[in-house]
Amino acid sequence: MTSSATSTPRTGNLPADHPLRTRIADAVRAVRSTTPLAQSFTNFVTINLVANAQLAAGGTAAMSYLPDDVLDIAAICGATYINVGTLLPFYKDALADIAHGLHDQGKPWVLDPVAAGLGATRTAILESFRDVPPTIVRGNASEIIVLDRMWGLADADGADADGATRPAGVESADEVESAMPAARRIARHLAAHSTGEQGAVAVSGAVDFVTDGTHDYRLPGGSALMTKITGAGCSLGGVVGTYLAVADPLTAAMAASLHFNRAGEIAEAAAHGPGSFQTEFLDALWNVTAEQIAESTILQ
Repeated sequence: MTSSATSTPRTGNLPADHPLRTRIADAVRAVRSTTPLAQSFTNFVTINLVANAQLAAGGTAAMSYLPDDVLDIAAICGATYINVGTLLPFYKDALADIAHGLHDQGKPWVLDPVAAGLGATRTAILESFRDVPPTIVRGNASEIIVLDRMWGLADADGADADGATRPAGVESADEVESAMPAARRIARHLAAHSTGEQGAVAVSGAVDFVTDGTHDYRLPGGSALMTKITGAGCSLGGVVGTYLAVADPLTAAMAASLHFNRAGEIAEAAAHGPGSFQTEFLDALWNVTAEQIAESTILQ
């Protein structure tokens, strides 16, 4: 089956009464009314912003780098977020153990494959997730293309591997459009290995792309100032985890991405630069309404 056969035809903005908009609004309200716990094993450079973003979105945060801690907390929390940025040597075994433990427990989790393709240790970690994959993958275009190639999904799908340049550190060297076939393949792979038979991939860029492997959505908006603060993408991954604690994978990925885009726009209008933007952004995450998020432009 080719990737084009599973993509949603482009029909413009999603209708105002579409059930997905209702699910997104319900997810925002559920996060704020239940303050779900979503734990993180994340990049220690950005851990503070990840936790603060989860709190500002309405959830609760917990951070750990110990496999036994993470698996014990997984039993009582709604979702787990794993970020492979700024690695330490012990992460190679720790993250493989955590992924297998989460799979055995049937617990949902989010992966941010930061700088996929750089370094043997990072590659080994990401390859170890192939058969015990996350519920949602959130990354930039280059990371998604590399992960698809790393897991051999293009070959398995009878498709040609997408050409990608090496990521420029944690930044993308590819456009979102070029990552769409890879994102669809990964989403189908996640669903095939999920107890709920659902998975989703969110590709961040000038226009975000979210897919469950069958349905595609493009989400314009956000702020260029997000690229001027450390941890915008990492914190989005954490908030995707917050939403995954209360919603299905596609709704969670959509709600978190739209929440960030609307908050980014509000923050940019009030900010004077990167420093004030971060403060305004956290405030906007807290104050933006479920209606503002659900009424966002969602292009099919």
